[in-house]
Amino acid sequence: MPTPPDAFAPPQPADPLAAAANPRVARQARWLGTAVYFIARALHATLRIDIGNREAMQPPAGAIFVTWHGRTLIPAIELRNRGWCALISLSRDGEIQNNIFQRLGFQTARGSTGRGGIRGALQMARKVKEGGVLVMTPDGPRGPTHKVQLGVILMAEKSGAPIVPVGVSASRRWLMKSWDSYMLPKPFARVHYLNGEPIAVPPNLDDAGRRHYAELVEIAINRLEREAEALAGHPDYPPHWPTEPANLTEQLS
Repeated sequence: MPTPPDAFAPPQPADPLAAAANPRVARQARWLGTAVYFIARALHATLRIDIGNREAMQPPAGAIFVTWHGRTLIPAIELRNRGWCALISLSRDGEIQNNIFQRLGFQTARGSTGRGGIRGALQMARKVKEGGVLVMTPDGPRGPTHKVQLGVILMAEKSGAPIVPVGVSASRRWLMKSWDSYMLPKPFARVHYLNGEPIAVPPNLDDAGRRHYAELVEIAINRLEREAEALAGHPDYPPHWPTEPANLTEQLS
């Protein structure tokens, strides 16, 4: 998650859910995870990081921090060594991510909010309900980018924990040619890391209610990312990533 794994990992096996049980994949992941960890820490040491709403990074009880899959490097390092939890996919990329996150001091569970991963998601939901803090990418592990999947809403609903949106950008960066356009800040760049206000998700929602809160979270992350992009000198935020509710956009058009 803190690096674009697709740039380092060999092609995916036919069944990505089998990757975590493959000894060869595990060995490669340990080597790659170690290398990426040290490179990321060295890069991070050169950056000038401005953090907005820093108080949100000290939640009094359980919370779920969310940012887009392509912007995870800075949050992963800034939130390290707090004993927080991370939900890591069962894919080959997830093997690399799991090693990196453990080195960064996170507790990890393997799974996702989609196929094959509901056990890991429920495990994380229980930890959050008990006061733990979870970090995750609501558009991961395979997208579509900038689209909140309903799993994170269900986890917030079941745990009673608020969702804290995060937006990140950098003045000078590389954007990888991957599904999420993964962002790597260039050395000595200025990074803008914006924490949003917590979003409370009520219990006992129906599907329509979950979709509504998914839209709210999506818009919240996009607004913060758009603001971070503007502060970093990138004013042209893609219009297909909504920053206003759909019905309001229709009314204004």
